[in-house]
Amino acid sequence: MPYFTLGYPNRGASLDIIEAIAPYSDLLELGVPFSDPIADGPTIQRSTQIALQNGTTVAKCLEMVHILRQQRGIKTPFLLMGYYNPIIAYGEERFIRDAADVGVDGMIVPDLPIEESAILAESAENARMSLIYFLAPTSNIQRINQVIGRASGFIYMVSVTGVTGARSKVSDATSAFVASVQARSAIPVAVGFGISTPEQAADVGRYADGIIFGSALIDVVERADDKPEAAATFVRSMGQGLEAAGS
Repeated sequence: MPYFTLGYPNRGASLDIIEAIAPYSDLLELGVPFSDPIADGPTIQRSTQIALQNGTTVAKCLEMVHILRQQRGIKTPFLLMGYYNPIIAYGEERFIRDAADVGVDGMIVPDLPIEESAILAESAENARMSLIYFLAPTSNIQRINQVIGRASGFIYMVSVTGVTGARSKVSDATSAFVASVQARSAIPVAVGFGISTPEQAADVGRYADGIIFGSALIDVVERADDKPEAAATFVRSMGQGLEAAGS
């Protein structure tokens, strides 16, 4: 599941890039820009700031999803990744309703604690959308059981204690933590934060049900002249890494 920021490096380019990577993605995580993305590292922060400078709002993100569905014909499931403050400002029930209407399949809200998620979770369930919950290496058994009890779609497993960003190595402890969650639940577990190469994708793919990556993709796009082609090539290579792991 690649992550990409809506509106980066501009509206048209982001649509072209997402269309280019969709054939090589099982899911797509589409970032809604926010001024204080506390879970994100410098690469995604930079992309969201540029998107905000381009005038990207929540409403314009939903418009872009509509275009991707209705004009570009993309069928790949979409999850919007956004912070809670813009959702509150837009209106929780209205946001879920409008997101479902344009073809969003689920939501990832990294700064929404499970204890405070009841309103959004109920609206999402009524709209047949998944609200994705996080677990981290620091999660205790109580939190693990809470998330398993409410999870739908998949569980987002954070591989490190920290923010998003490409790293040279994924923690060795991640596989044991994933296994402990998988032993308690049949809900798929996808690992994100720090996966940046096909080799890392292969390593994580040997024990996880899916991988999530974003910073490395944005780095590729930032450097490239032909941004959609470079993005598609990179995402395809990550998929080939998973195939090498038999995932």
